[in-house]
Amino acid sequence: MNISLIICVLAYELILILGVGYLVSRRIKKKALNNDAEFTHGGRQLGVSVIAATLALTVLGTPHIMGIFEMAWNMGATALWFSIAHVILLVIVCLSTGLWMRRTGVNSVPQLLEDLYNPAIRVIVGCVMAGSIFGVLTLETQGLAILLSAMTGWNVHYSAVAGGALGILYVVLAGIKEVGWINVVNAVLMYISVILATLFIALQLPNGDFSSVTEYYVSSGNEQMLSIFGPPELMWTFAFGLVVALVFSQPANQPLLQVCMSAKNEKTIIKALWIAAPVNGMFGVFICVIGLTAKSIPEFEALGAKTAATTMLVELLPGWLVTLLVGSFMAAILSSFAMTALAPATIFSNDIYRRFYNPGASEKEIKKVTRIVIIILAIIAVAVGSFLPQILASVGWVLAWLMPVLWLLVSGLFWKRSNIGAGITLITVWVVNTLWSFTNMPHWLGMEELPNSYVMLTLTILIGTLTNLLCPSRPKYFGSDEYKVKVLANTTTQ
Repeated sequence: MNISLIICVLAYELILILGVGYLVSRRIKKKALNNDAEFTHGGRQLGVSVIAATLALTVLGTPHIMGIFEMAWNMGATALWFSIAHVILLVIVCLSTGLWMRRTGVNSVPQLLEDLYNPAIRVIVGCVMAGSIFGVLTLETQGLAILLSAMTGWNVHYSAVAGGALGILYVVLAGIKEVGWINVVNAVLMYISVILATLFIALQLPNGDFSSVTEYYVSSGNEQMLSIFGPPELMWTFAFGLVVALVFSQPANQPLLQVCMSAKNEKTIIKALWIAAPVNGMFGVFICVIGLTAKSIPEFEALGAKTAATTMLVELLPGWLVTLLVGSFMAAILSSFAMTALAPATIFSNDIYRRFYNPGASEKEIKKVTRIVIIILAIIAVAVGSFLPQILASVGWVLAWLMPVLWLLVSGLFWKRSNIGAGITLITVWVVNTLWSFTNMPHWLGMEELPNSYVMLTLTILIGTLTNLLCPSRPKYFGSDEYKVKVLANTTTQ
């Protein structure tokens, strides 16, 4: 246990979180910035740097760090498709769904679905979306617990509690503005530290570069592990399957879209893309290189996939750089934790509390309710995550729940809106998704090797198209009279 490392990392996180949280909350009070959705959406006034950093770090959590280390060990550079898929996701969000959300002025995805369809769809999707986001929150809690446990020697339960407390502080003081400004600082730190770490490791290798790593894989007959285009079966099941799973579900998910809803305008989102995509994508490259290098060194290869890369970093890097690197890893996970706690809390306060229980709720009341829900969700996530359930095994199932939601958004905005068709599409895909994931259905159909994402995407498009054609429907939302009234009202109030 490195006491000085622990003290430095925790001191950095606490000083940054408490300092930024205090300054942002004080500024809000001093300038009386009590705009609509100030806590949850920053008054819709966040600039390019804050939006870019928060978009990048929201999807750069436990799977990106711990996951790519392990994936690179088993599948080599093909693991980079995990980062590539997220870059594609950011492009789609910043050039389509994020812009639509900002344009309509809604506070949540379920709220827009009510405008497109009816209140029942809003409630059903809101509950399902909050549940799927909570699954990710639990995964981020596990990442914090594992990282803190490795640093401190504490058991995973205590580490989960400590990580959860830091995660709550990351967002609960001043909401999304606090998350955003902390992310700006952490994004800079993260990039500096991971680049320096990669360079320092290269200098520690036999030839002062990564040629020995290349030689290791070539000489062992594993040259394909150095290419992002791995074996065909791996490309089909992992690379393309992951791209389909993310691209056709997550553009409709609340955490990323809530960031876009908070932007000053649509141009801010587009500009932010040019920062967020490279930051997110290149980080995965450095992590993959580190994972491949760890396996090529015998003393670290003996440790196995889970601990080899992190152990190599601690042993080969100078203490000050280890502190920076661990701090940046923790910051990335904390950012994801914060947004995955804020997003379902926003859904509850906006789509349940304000919509059905207190329509006239003030910003102060919404802030209070949102904070309470954040704390409750974090406590539950800590309780579940500390037992390290195998959530990664069901990620495909979780992602597929949002495929029909994205269909409803795209179809309703640009083609047709059928309330009956929307209900049939949601229920059908959700039921088949659960059966496909937790029964022997794939085996009965002889499709064991077919990724869940392919099946659910095909089913979503098929059922969604047929129900739109056969069931009573209304014209697309964009260009309709109700949309024009909404845009006029939204423009007048801004």
